[in-house]
Amino acid sequence: MKTNNKYIGAHVSATGGVENAVRNAHAIGAKAFALFTRNQRQWKSAPLPQKSIDLFQELMVEFGFKPEHILPHDSYLINMGNPDKEMRQKSIDAFIDEMSRCEQLGLKLLNFHPGSHLKAIDEEGCLQLIADGVNQALSVTHGVKAVLENTAGQGTNLGFRFEHLAYIIDRIEDKSRIGVCIDTAHTLAAGYEIRTAESYQAMWSKFDRIIGYSYLSGMHLNDSKKELGTRVDRHDSVGKGTMGMELFHLVMNDPHLDNIPIILETPDESLWAQEIAQLYSFIK
Repeated sequence: MKTNNKYIGAHVSATGGVENAVRNAHAIGAKAFALFTRNQRQWKSAPLPQKSIDLFQELMVEFGFKPEHILPHDSYLINMGNPDKEMRQKSIDAFIDEMSRCEQLGLKLLNFHPGSHLKAIDEEGCLQLIADGVNQALSVTHGVKAVLENTAGQGTNLGFRFEHLAYIIDRIEDKSRIGVCIDTAHTLAAGYEIRTAESYQAMWSKFDRIIGYSYLSGMHLNDSKKELGTRVDRHDSVGKGTMGMELFHLVMNDPHLDNIPIILETPDESLWAQEIAQLYSFIK
């Protein structure tokens, strides 16, 4: 008998209002989704209109989405590891705004990339700044978990090693409000082989030893245009990149990934409904 404990979706558009993200997710047969709660290319955005907040929550109920299966993504401008004090504070302020928006919408998670050292500070110093920024944001917000995403390690981005994420988590004051999202394309690009049953299990064993399954709060399920260890972040559609299909079968039958949002960030949105249906068909 197939289980219904997998919550698959995609990072859908919220153009025209956050409530449209709920409609767009429902239209592709998603049980989970990601969205930007504000324009991710701008530092400041207008507050969420109350009408949008109310509609968002009504549609969530109407279409059967639960807050714990929604994984909003923060703006790519944010870098809480920036050694420039002014830019760092700008990032922390923007992150607090994003946490507050999630709070307003009744959501539980906010996904973010840890940060970049910009060749202006050492890795440890940068990771400490990130942890300080997260602590600052958590101290003035409520009920929303900050979810660290592992990165491909492109440029000066940190978070490509599990040890980076563990270092940040170790320095977070409220451990109940910090989590991790594993992106499959980033994992491969960062140098962790995951394409066979054996290497997949080895990666998760390492994850559990260094970070711990208790922190796993979401997943980005992507194929990769780039090979193992290239440190280049390029997503591909399911089965069209370098991953092969075994990984996707493994994910869909892994009980550790039950009841968390599993989000496609694959590049061809016209395939999302098909990809979601295909993934569900892999459940044994």
